[in-house]
Amino acid sequence: MRGKHVSADVHASAENGLSAAEVAERVSRGAVNRVKSRTSRSVASIVRENVLTLFNAIIVAASIIVLLFGDVRDGIFGGVMVINAIIGIVSELRAKRTLDSLAIVDAPQSTVLRDGTAVVVPARDVVLDDVIELSLGDQVSVDGTVLSFAGLEIDESLLTGESRPVKKRAGDPLLAGTSVVAGSGRMIATAVGERAYAQGLSEQARAFTRTASEIQLSINRVLQVVSVLLVPIVVLTFYSQNRIAGGAGGDWREALVLSVASVIGMIPQGLVLLTSMNFAIGSATLARRGVLVQELPAVEVLARVDCLCLDKTGTLTTGGIRVRGVEVVAGDEETVRRALASVASDRTNATAQAIWDHLDGKSLAGAQDRAEWSVPFSSARKWSAWGTQTESWILGAPEIVINESAAGNGDLLERVRGIAKGGARVVALVHADAQVIDDQLPCQRDVAALITLEEDLRPDAAQTLDYFRSQGVHVRVISGDNPTTVGALAAQAGLTAPEGSPARLMDARDLPEDLTSQAFIDAIEAHDVFGRVTPEQKRAMVGALQARDHCVAMTGDGVNDALALKDADLGIAMGNGTQATKAVAQIVLVDSKFSVLPGVLSEGRRIIANMERVSSLFLAKTTYAAVLVIVTALVGWRYPFLPRQFSYIDSLTIGIPAFFLALWPNTRRYVPGFLKRTLSLAMPTGLVLSAAALVAFGIVEGPPQARESTAAILSLMLGAIWLLVITSRPLSPWKWVLLASVTTATIGGVMISPVRVFFSMVLPTGGEWLAVAGVGACAAVLIECAQRVFYARQFARSLRE
Repeated sequence: MRGKHVSADVHASAENGLSAAEVAERVSRGAVNRVKSRTSRSVASIVRENVLTLFNAIIVAASIIVLLFGDVRDGIFGGVMVINAIIGIVSELRAKRTLDSLAIVDAPQSTVLRDGTAVVVPARDVVLDDVIELSLGDQVSVDGTVLSFAGLEIDESLLTGESRPVKKRAGDPLLAGTSVVAGSGRMIATAVGERAYAQGLSEQARAFTRTASEIQLSINRVLQVVSVLLVPIVVLTFYSQNRIAGGAGGDWREALVLSVASVIGMIPQGLVLLTSMNFAIGSATLARRGVLVQELPAVEVLARVDCLCLDKTGTLTTGGIRVRGVEVVAGDEETVRRALASVASDRTNATAQAIWDHLDGKSLAGAQDRAEWSVPFSSARKWSAWGTQTESWILGAPEIVINESAAGNGDLLERVRGIAKGGARVVALVHADAQVIDDQLPCQRDVAALITLEEDLRPDAAQTLDYFRSQGVHVRVISGDNPTTVGALAAQAGLTAPEGSPARLMDARDLPEDLTSQAFIDAIEAHDVFGRVTPEQKRAMVGALQARDHCVAMTGDGVNDALALKDADLGIAMGNGTQATKAVAQIVLVDSKFSVLPGVLSEGRRIIANMERVSSLFLAKTTYAAVLVIVTALVGWRYPFLPRQFSYIDSLTIGIPAFFLALWPNTRRYVPGFLKRTLSLAMPTGLVLSAAALVAFGIVEGPPQARESTAAILSLMLGAIWLLVITSRPLSPWKWVLLASVTTATIGGVMISPVRVFFSMVLPTGGEWLAVAGVGACAAVLIECAQRVFYARQFARSLRE
């Protein structure tokens, strides 16, 4: 671990600190708490990763060949690469800016001793060997060693995951990024700047992790297959087309351009572009709803989520808390209320603030002066205390501070449980005639008062939970509160087990200590509401669900949630959360509204369902392009299409309609097996379309040669339009308009002279139109059969799996 070095010439002392000269000397040699600005990834690396890809390499090589040896009009396909790279670069630069804002060490000022005087300096100006004064609420800004202490307790959960505060004594180490939760003390800085331990953790959390996209992974698999076939297909095509061109009076340049056409046809370049565009449009749509998407593929992950873990506060409830009533159980009411005011006087948590707001001025008067000592509230202890040398007043969770074995206390705890079942929360104030020592409660404790607190349910909580249940998403509530209380609030909001039975509750203190054991994983899988959850358990719960092949989304707002959010498949941070939480999450709810999550899930499912719908169009093209290459090479025919003719086919039967279909509303739930289902339709369709093109190419004879190509283009496009009909189902009036427009443009392009000349086509004769119509109709019938036999069967299999 970094941060162990102590300067050999330490001149500082606990009384005087460093002198001005000593500070200047350390600054001059760089022993100051400043960190060089490091980005998660450099701009150059972002550009490199979006430009130097397999997809771009193939496109660039093909574009260069066309521009050097062919017609510049055949190079228009290169624009896809440019647009796709721009979308990726802009998106990831945005993610980079957000990730770079993460700083686990967030202590803007520190109190240091210099020349015997306490001065407040920016944390970045602390130098090696500085003596730093620590008080309640301070965050430690450097690594160091304790010099003196007065009940000093440090929360190290941000760095270590251990939620229990650690008591510190002279000589104990302190780490930057921890915070003071009790007492005070002084420390000496032993490691500053980049040598601090927290900086390593900060870089770990800040490190860029690309969200896994099933669509992008599927496309990459196709590209990998194409890249393996690339060289042999180009060689085979060039050889066959060069031999044909030589025999027909052509030259090798024409053969080379046709070889490029064969390669371009096999690449689903439109699918790559459409995926990026669809993610970007989805991100923009969510932004208008107050949802910030920090990584574009996260939009797709939304569709795959089947487990949502959320905290009670801020999701089911508004986050506000108030005191419903104070019941004095024993003792003088005025004395009890004054004691209650003293224990809540630090107001460091919502419960203490609510109690303070509830009490009257008479009870609050002199609240802080009555305590000779105090123990601040700790989420690990679940209680706080104050007192004198002869007595203690303790406020905390009833099941912890109330001694159940004492007479009458069993009935009190039963009442508490009854209140908790109603959704309210109870804390108890107990009195003891002894002092709290080393966090050990006195054995004899008398209950003085029960304080009932309540939270307001969000008015839209029930509707939101109902939506997730209808979509097959298992919602689990994870909270640090009493599980009975949390369960009651969840029940009021309509939370149930997946099969509709009442939500299953569990106290996290009963979970196995081994957070990686099968028993722990089984317990998480089998329950819906967890109370008394510690920060390290929260992170382990995410891992447990992932171990059972669940896609886990998690909401969070506290700094302790940061690493759990990073581990989740989809981290969702609240806009009012900490900087660290928002920086590691893929999605931020800017207005912290739980009610926007159904819209977030719906957008993700729309995108992946529509992308599956249109992917068959692109992969069918990859299939028929590969078949055309192989067949024409083996038979010895001229390759039927030029690169720009492929652009004509793609734009009308795939690119333009796919863009509109990808934006269409789609409520279908996510079904695993995206690539298998897509290929089950695309591959047989591709075979049919290649056969249609070759048949038309063979039965229509030139001159000119463009006549054969025109027949092949039109026959293939008619079959492809029927595939478009299949992917557009269920058909609506607007979809009929889209299909009619595509069909009209297909035929009209041949009829309009400038378009026909640009794409090297000719106007078919009456007999050729009949041949094209017949071949196209046969192709449509076969594609319909393929959809009913292969795709429908694969979809049914996916549902069963």
